[in-house]
Amino acid sequence: MPANKKYLNKSGWTKLSKILAGTVGGYLVTISFHAALTRLFPLDRVMVTSFITGYLLWATLLLFAFLIKQAWKTWAIYVGLIALFSGLYLIPTA
Repeated sequence: MPANKKYLNKSGWTKLSKILAGTVGGYLVTISFHAALTRLFPLDRVMVTSFITGYLLWATLLLFAFLIKQAWKTWAIYVGLIALFSGLYLIPTA
């Protein structure tokens, strides 16, 4: 059974923006999250676990980008998460 037309995106730019938000934005959120984890745990342990958890987090964020109706909201959430995790990583340690 084909999809209902009223639920599909009309604009190609919206589709492209969601795909880019899911792939690039999700990847940057994943990288910044694991960088922030290095403040709590030793670097070698974060690197080992990031091979598995990084892919799972990225795939989840990729799918999450398509659950939000507007692409700009997805970008706003991902940029906010990147800023939060990068800020946690860049805080100087005493």
